Formats: sequence, structure tokens, C-alpha cells
Amino acid sequence: MIATSTGDFRLAARRRLPRFLFDYVDGGAGAEVTLRRNEADLEALAIRQRVFRDVREIDLSCTLFSQRFSLPIVLGPVGLAGMYARRGEAQAARAAADRDIGFCLSTVSVCALDEVVAASSRPIWFQLYVIRDRGFMRDLLARAKAQGVRALVFTVDMPVPGMRRRDAHSGLSGSWAGIRRLLQAAGRPGWAWDVGIRGRPHILGNVAPVLGKASGLEDFMGWLAANFDPAVEWRDLEWIREAWDGPLIVKGILDPEDARDAVRFGADGVVVSNHGGRQLDGALSTARALPSVAEAVGDRLAVLADSGIRSGADVVRMLALGARGVLLGRAWAYALAAAGEAGVARLLDLFAAEMRTTLALAGARAIADVDMSLLDLR
Repeated sequence: MIATSTGDFRLAARRRLPRFLFDYVDGGAGAEVTLRRNEADLEALAIRQRVFRDVREIDLSCTLFSQRFSLPIVLGPVGLAGMYARRGEAQAARAAADRDIGFCLSTVSVCALDEVVAASSRPIWFQLYVIRDRGFMRDLLARAKAQGVRALVFTVDMPVPGMRRRDAHSGLSGSWAGIRRLLQAAGRPGWAWDVGIRGRPHILGNVAPVLGKASGLEDFMGWLAANFDPAVEWRDLEWIREAWDGPLIVKGILDPEDARDAVRFGADGVVVSNHGGRQLDGALSTARALPSVAEAVGDRLAVLADSGIRSGADVVRMLALGARGVLLGRAWAYALAAAGEAGVARLLDLFAAEMRTTLALAGARAIADVDMSLLDLR
């Protein structure tokens, strides 16, 4: 496979994965209007091309929450990533560490926190959902602290799962889902052997110690609906802040007032995100929401962004709109499904090369030089 873009990895992932897994990572909520907006609005931003600048040396490094990264990129939390490649979260964490960038593990990962920490040579971040069982959440926070997790990413835009139509059609949820998934797996023998057989156990590794048999993947979307808490309020951030003394990042912010509340309740950072278009269909794209959020909080906390990022040029666009760094989601999941750890490493190399070229042609020498002036808003 010759992969030169996220799109190439997506096509390879589609060929390799059973339909229920590909549609889960590829799809969005409702008619997928927000999903399409994320990419289109970001892609539509023109970058100013400048000339007669000395761009022999380009510095792509940055510091986020006292961690130095070679790129302003973190592999964001992706649920079920351990089903895209054998022990997939551990493979992705190794690739991120080898490239000196961040990795954030999802609450609903297949690989448990201790397995991924052991695989990575760098401290990782951990993403926390609001679960109805607050005792479970406290235990999970304690485990994260004991494992040396550097930053906690608290996802707040999923009090209920979005209406994801593809999952009902594909077999991730609904009637006869188990049989449909088995039939799909049989049509992907490479995946079935490498992940389906050799990648066991297929459980939600972080949840299994507390919920036992209820943490399986028989009805994943049903499990989310039954266990995620629609009563989440800002006061939940207060007790998490009390239990967690490291960097606390609130993920799922689109509104400036919510961003100001995050400051008031003690967050160290926010992620401007619409969950990759997987929650509220018709919501504002991240690219359109980012500038007003960044303006609302100023330098009082770090602003990150995700959703719709498919290239190194997209990373530069997000930085120009006010982000200090980005979280990748689908892009690394596609690469993982296509070629495992080597695929993720290749993707990161492509992003680095694209960022370096974009900055050079825009006349910028470092990430610190990127601001709104790099965009041509005519």
C-alpha cells in the first residue's frame, strides 16, 4: 500500500475492517451534516502564500501542559481502537511515543490503562466520560493517577449517545447484531485472524474490573446509553477537580460561554470539539466555533481543537484559528486499521512533512509564528 494521505489510509481501512467497525469510526450523527461541515469549513480556509522568507529551518515543536512534543498533535481518544488492529491502543501509543507526540486513551478502549502505559515510553493522557456510577469514576481516576497519567481529558458532550444511523445498519447495534458481525468478520479473514482471534479479549478494558460481564461488546451503543449519565452538570467538574491534581482538560466545547465556565470551574484547557460530528447533527463546525472560544478565554487556559483534521495543512489552519494544539481522531484510527503501528507512524510522518511544507510556503519558521495572519480571509 502506498499511503500519501489520510484518504489513502481510509480506503485501506475500509478494505480491511468488517463493516460494523468501519462504519463506527467513519460515521457521524443523523444525516452527517456536521461531519461534512467539519472537513469542508476547514478545507475552505485559504492560507496566505508568502515569498522571500528564509525558511531553511522549520520548528514544529510545542509545549502543552509542561510536556514537550515534536508536533502540536495528540492522538485523541478513539473508542474501540483495539478492534481496528490487534491490541490497537497499545500499538498507537508506541507510535506516538516514538514520534514524541501525545497519546490520549479512551475510557471505552479495548486495552486497559495499565497495558497502554506499559507500551508507551512517554506519559500518556486519559479521557474520562461521565458514568452513572461515581464510585467507578473515582476508582478510574485513582488508577490513572497511580499509572502516572499526565493529563485528564474530561469529555462533556456525550450525556447521551448521538443518533448514529450507520450503526443500526451495520450491525454494531440492533437486532441480530452478533450474528451480523460474525458474518462480516468471516468476509475479512485477515482481520478475523489478527484481531478477532489473536487480539482477544474483546472487552472494554477499563470498565471490565468494575462492571464485569456487562462490559462486553455485544451491544456497545446500548451499553453507552445505559451507563452514561445525562444528569452531568458543571458541579461534576468540581469534584473531578478535587480528585485530580494534574492538568484537567474539558473536551466538547463549542460555545464561548461554556468556555468561560470551564475557566471558572478550574479547567486548565478545553478542546473545541463537536465529537467529530458524532453527537449533535447540525451543530457548528469546529473551525467556525474555534475563534470565538479562543477569544473568550484568552490566555487563561490552553485551547486545543479536534474534528475534521485530515492533513498537516489542517493542523496549521486550526493553529491559525487560535488552537495551541490539535487532537487527531479518525485519521489515526484509519491508519491503525490499515497498517497497525507502522501505519500510525507513517501518518504522523506525513502530517509532519505537510506541516513543514505549509509553514515554509506561508513564510513561517515555527509553530509560535502561526496566527490568524497566516490565513487569507478575503
